[in-house]
Amino acid sequence: MKTIGLLGGMSWESTAEYYRLLNELTRDRLGGLHSAKCVLYSVDFAEIERLQVEGRWAEAGEVLASAAKALEAAGAELLLICTNTMHKVAGQVEAAVQVPLLHLADTTAAAVRAAGLRRVGLLGTAFTMEQDFYRGRLAGHGLEVLVPDQDGRAVVHRIIYDELCRGVIREESRAAYRAVIDELVARGAEGVVLGCTEIELLIGPEHSPVPVFATTRLHAEAAVAAALGR
Repeated sequence: MKTIGLLGGMSWESTAEYYRLLNELTRDRLGGLHSAKCVLYSVDFAEIERLQVEGRWAEAGEVLASAAKALEAAGAELLLICTNTMHKVAGQVEAAVQVPLLHLADTTAAAVRAAGLRRVGLLGTAFTMEQDFYRGRLAGHGLEVLVPDQDGRAVVHRIIYDELCRGVIREESRAAYRAVIDELVARGAEGVVLGCTEIELLIGPEHSPVPVFATTRLHAEAAVAAALGR
């Protein structure tokens, strides 16, 4: 099994889900006491979040590129950026190392296409919903991407940073997300991409009238398959 390198801590709440899923999926594939071979570099999210807000993406990319080099030096044979939003700097990370980076949007798009869907709603941080680095990557796989209206985007973004990244799960927030999902479905969304790794702490398949695509799980599944050479 190849060693998986995790660029995590953004937030650590979802990175913990990555670690759990990688090990559970490896055990399911190999049985017995098998677990995932992985190394983790967990950054201080407060520093990254400040750079996001200030639009200093190149500097944030330098932080992750440095962390990626450390993971490669520690023996990582493939890399995961354990957050959708920071795939904005995926190019900087890829350029810093020799090992492959498994892009989260690619694994998500593959799952949507495999389900036979073409038009999906996207939930995530404001950066992910409003900028082209993620939407454009999905569109490059032939998908039509819908995002919530301005008020809906503000609600989704606020709940991510003020609650989910802090480990706070509220029924009122789940209801707010369900309302946003219903609005996307009314506009024609055939499925919904949970395009922020923390959203899976709040929303599951039972909370949506259409299929949801849990990007953390999909990313972890693809990583285990790649690590096992399958």
